[in-house]
Amino acid sequence: MKYVITLLFAGIILFAGCEPPKSDPGNQSEETTMLKEKIEKFAPTELKYDKSTLDDRQQKVVEKIYRAAKIMDEIFLDQVYSKNKEIKAELMKKDTDEAKLQLELFTIMFGPFDRLDHDKPFMGTDEKPLGANYYPEDMTKEEFENWIKENPEDEKAFTSEFTFIRRDGGKLVAIPYSEYYKDQLTEASNYLLEAAEYADNQSVKDYLTTRAAALLSNDYFESDMKWMDMNDHAIEVVIGPYEVYEDKLFNYKAAFECFLTIRDPEETEKLEVFKSYLRDMEIHLPIPDMYKNFERGSESPLAVVNEIYTAGDTKAGVQTIAFNLPNDERVRKAKGSKKVMLKNVTEAKFEKLLMPIAEIVLDKKQLKYVTFNSFFTHSLMHEMSHGIGPGFIVVDGRETEVKKELKETYSTLEECKADILGVYNNIFMIEKGVFPRSYEREFLVTKLAGTFRSVRFGISEAHGGGNAIIYNFLMEKGGFEYDEKTEKVKVNFRKAYTAFEELGNLVLMIQAKGDYKAAQELIKKYVVISPSMKTLTDKLSVLPVDIKPIYEIEQMYQ
Repeated sequence: MKYVITLLFAGIILFAGCEPPKSDPGNQSEETTMLKEKIEKFAPTELKYDKSTLDDRQQKVVEKIYRAAKIMDEIFLDQVYSKNKEIKAELMKKDTDEAKLQLELFTIMFGPFDRLDHDKPFMGTDEKPLGANYYPEDMTKEEFENWIKENPEDEKAFTSEFTFIRRDGGKLVAIPYSEYYKDQLTEASNYLLEAAEYADNQSVKDYLTTRAAALLSNDYFESDMKWMDMNDHAIEVVIGPYEVYEDKLFNYKAAFECFLTIRDPEETEKLEVFKSYLRDMEIHLPIPDMYKNFERGSESPLAVVNEIYTAGDTKAGVQTIAFNLPNDERVRKAKGSKKVMLKNVTEAKFEKLLMPIAEIVLDKKQLKYVTFNSFFTHSLMHEMSHGIGPGFIVVDGRETEVKKELKETYSTLEECKADILGVYNNIFMIEKGVFPRSYEREFLVTKLAGTFRSVRFGISEAHGGGNAIIYNFLMEKGGFEYDEKTEKVKVNFRKAYTAFEELGNLVLMIQAKGDYKAAQELIKKYVVISPSMKTLTDKLSVLPVDIKPIYEIEQMYQ
């Protein structure tokens, strides 16, 4: 049992893709050079769709879902910025080299704002609204909060993940997504119903049918429950509004997205051992028992898949390597959450990003500890850790949720928590005998290298900000050490675990108490580009920041 992960990805196939084009500084404008440099930060990576693994009916299911996913792209583009459709239409009319580059970068970023550079505009001068397109652009946080205080009957609709806030005369109103995007969601719903007709697996059919209805009713609870019940299926899909990262005003509003993947049954089977430890992980959390969450469901399905298409929020800028859904605390209380690992994406990121980063920033003596298995298992534990810890909480006698109390700080704190516990729980698995003791150094060093991979996404982004907290806190506590002479970093194996445990307690207690002020203070202190971080990230400027997926399925169904 202790060697379950050792053989997990024996014989992995890495996706070479094609090399990013190199900028030729001659005969091009400063603007063109800038655009090319930004595009080159994303390494083109082909993601295959092997139709031979599916029968004819399953292939039709995939095609219909793909067409519904394309609509998620359209909706999310509008959610990001009110002028996006207009900007895209103008760019598509132009036939200049500069316009083509602008359109390429616009497509990667889902808008004219650089997600790797604090959402600064790379074309035009308009700043991106903190609330994206979810709220009136001239609405302040104070106006929103005052409206709720004066109209408490509106609080549920206004803080719902699935409503837009708009002005109607002199007042604010909440408009359900199902009404705001009625035409697009009706079309997507019809595609899902068509997919359901071809689905022979009853659990997949049930999910697609209930999700089709949810797109039109704005109530996603039943379909989230059905998604948790999907079993014995080849196609793993989730589609709809989920993550709240785009709403930097409050972290209330959910963005539309889709993951369309093919399950890897053999690799999925190898992860089954971890499911039985979820409650033990909750018990082991470094906080008092009174703050632990023993009421969440413990089904915790795990799946290893190969991604064949993503859409919307999850495709914008940086690509994810795993996800943990649903986010509805009611579903989590009843059934837990599902953790899905994207095998082909993880392989590509390890080859193209993590190893080159490690070779530049790490002390040479510790480079041997950077392994794919550690990278993968940290990603797994990161996703599992989203499913433990505080969810529903009580603040000043009120029953509420962590995400509603922490507002715009929630995503950064939650990603930070999951990354801390990713290390903490991997070492817990060593104590349980699932991993050999020799893995501890691999987990710690691979995480240190991975911190730089995430920080390069931009510290204003939730994952980057969460990793900035970890890096700067560990430096402060001596768990990470920087050598100014060699300009390399290393793990102090005597101090690192204790520092992770201390930071885990700090972040979890902020969540457990719904302490918004403490969350703000933590972010202000640690979400910064410290001197050693700047020195090292500057050295990494020669490397791509992330991959740019090229989906084979798009060539099939144009």
